[in-house]
Amino acid sequence: MDKLIIEGGHSLSGYLKASGAKNSALPILASSLLLEGKLTLSNIPHLKDVTTMIEVLGSMGAHIILDEDMNLEIDTSNLQNQIARYELVKTMRASVLVLGPLLTKFGKAEVALPGGCAIGSRPVNLHLECMKKLGAEVITEGGYIKAKAEKGLKGAEILFETISVTGTENAIMAAVLAEGETLIKNAAREPEVSDLIDCLVSMGADINGKGTKEIIIKGVKELKPTSHQVMPDRIETATYLTAVAMTGGEVTIKNSMPKTLESVLSKLTEAGAEIKLEKDAIHLKMDKDLKPVDISTAPYPLFPTDMQAQFISLNTIANGKSSVVETIFENRFMHVQELIRMGGEISLSGNTAIINGKTNSLHSAPVMATDLRASASLVLAGLVAKGETKIDRIYHIDRGYERIEEKLNALGANIERVNA
Repeated sequence: MDKLIIEGGHSLSGYLKASGAKNSALPILASSLLLEGKLTLSNIPHLKDVTTMIEVLGSMGAHIILDEDMNLEIDTSNLQNQIARYELVKTMRASVLVLGPLLTKFGKAEVALPGGCAIGSRPVNLHLECMKKLGAEVITEGGYIKAKAEKGLKGAEILFETISVTGTENAIMAAVLAEGETLIKNAAREPEVSDLIDCLVSMGADINGKGTKEIIIKGVKELKPTSHQVMPDRIETATYLTAVAMTGGEVTIKNSMPKTLESVLSKLTEAGAEIKLEKDAIHLKMDKDLKPVDISTAPYPLFPTDMQAQFISLNTIANGKSSVVETIFENRFMHVQELIRMGGEISLSGNTAIINGKTNSLHSAPVMATDLRASASLVLAGLVAKGETKIDRIYHIDRGYERIEEKLNALGANIERVNA
């Protein structure tokens, strides 16, 4: 099993190009099931979750061409089945995104109950209730979601009691070919949802309300072939900016979308970083002592839960006390015990982490990644810790970061991937 070995104490400087967004690529790949013809995609990130989604589509009979630059052409015109098998989807919760497209296009779907990071309740029932509202019959049996709509889906009003990104995406994709109009209330506003909408609209979908809490979809008869470039990954970008803020140095990240990162950039500025923005680039310089920052996670456009762990790492080496409140997932502090092993002074009280930060407080230790963003926080901690940090179970990080050790080494880090 692969491990990362990190020698701490190196400042980071240089240039990076942001990869395509995993959380954009996955629903857009699923949307290929809606088309009559080919979907051509560029800026696809080379990640385990993306590979899994491609394998899921391929197992159904999709014809896929992928070149060495991760440009992809996918044709689902001659699908052989509408089954997303357990052995393929067991590691990835986003696999449920094929449910809506399969159901609205073919009138039936069979999707294994998905897996993924164990970071708390991410109920699939939100997806099932959406499909039922649109007129589908849905049961769970033998570890599978089995749904059918023999007479097709019909537009409806869908209210999310809890904001759900993948739930919103599944509902949108199911509604684009449904008969009539669908109104989605309390929809997720994340940029990745907007990116999916842009792709669907270019196929010929009729969708209004992008970026708002209310999305209106008027069903169309069919969708046409299109090309789309996946948006940059804002969480990857924010993670590398945080790494440079922690180690000191200067970085420019190109192919980024600064407008999608305003809440994170504001907190990095509060921590002492100097930030300059261009249309598609972010420049960060850190030559001051880190200041602790209080954060509270919330749905977009507020502070993202996917950056909570990284900022706890940052706060462990910022002089002073800070609090980090997690409002999205009830079990997303598993990285805290690993950071404590490295010398972090952190206490937990319910959904709040209290950090007593001290410069040079972290030291090397063998640690274990517990989920995708937790593993990123441990990498960041390893970059500043004294000595050599070994991180186990890094398959988590490969689900969401493309060649993380190569990118950080290009900035001056000393990270080695070993199989042991």
